Amino acid sequence: MNEKALAALAEKLGCGVCENEPLSAHTTFRTGGPCTCMIMPKSAEDLSQLIKFAAENGVRTLVMGKGSNMLCADEGFDGAVLLIGSDFSEITMLDDCTIRAQAGAAMSRLCRVALDNGLRGLEFAYGIPGTVGGGIYMNAGAYGGEMKDVLVSVTAMDRNGELHTYTPAQLELTYRRSRFSHTDEIIVSGDFKLAHGDKAEIEAKMNELMARRKDKQPLEYPNAGSTFKRPEGQFAGKLIQDCSLRGATVGGAQVSEKHCGFVINKGGATSADIKELIAHIQKTVYEKTGFHLECEVRIIPYKAD
Repeated sequence: MNEKALAALAEKLGCGVCENEPLSAHTTFRTGGPCTCMIMPKSAEDLSQLIKFAAENGVRTLVMGKGSNMLCADEGFDGAVLLIGSDFSEITMLDDCTIRAQAGAAMSRLCRVALDNGLRGLEFAYGIPGTVGGGIYMNAGAYGGEMKDVLVSVTAMDRNGELHTYTPAQLELTYRRSRFSHTDEIIVSGDFKLAHGDKAEIEAKMNELMARRKDKQPLEYPNAGSTFKRPEGQFAGKLIQDCSLRGATVGGAQVSEKHCGFVINKGGATSADIKELIAHIQKTVYEKTGFHLECEVRIIPYKAD
């Protein structure tokens, strides 16, 4: 019942609160059952109080942004979801080429702010469906660019509600990983150092990369982006295609016929369908090629392990 007490504190702070909220409404796979409660913090101060209360009272928490890299259990989440979204999405200019974005800001919006200020460096991120927090968490990248190329500092909160600011060297940014992949800190904001450029050229590049996404990726179906990390010296999509898995299905889950690196919700898929298909792909590719495909999607269980 401590979730109810946490929800009561959130309401007292003026945060949005929903009980038994379906996670399918908040994940890009469009799957996942209800969480015990969902709370929308509005500030770092709110988040600090909520996190401290949760830690002191044994409330299991899950931090979510746009749910673009998560597979939540069909049973839901036994605990409180902290939704870092539009209420936590302020973007400000620190100087003429440095932008600070709160974790809940959409990546696409951050890219548009950079464009509006004639700043280049974030074109690669235009079209990445997640939030700034999610992008930092996994060092998101595409088309030759990564978050580590433009991040100059990140502020995060530990489970005691204390803020810490990290330099690039402390962020441990590698391929689809960061320090936050193995800590329980919550990303609050990131500072991005960009360079001045020609607005028309920046916009043209953003539009070109968006067109390439639409042409190559199955954006018309719910998905979580690239399902697997790229194996050294190989491409996950090609390995899957070469193993004759294009279009393979489990229930409503399918290996995209447009791009084999994507598992999609073709219609009516459950999280169990998607999880089973992922396991089938991994087993088949390993047996036929010797490569182990590491899942890029975070699988969130109903109860703590």
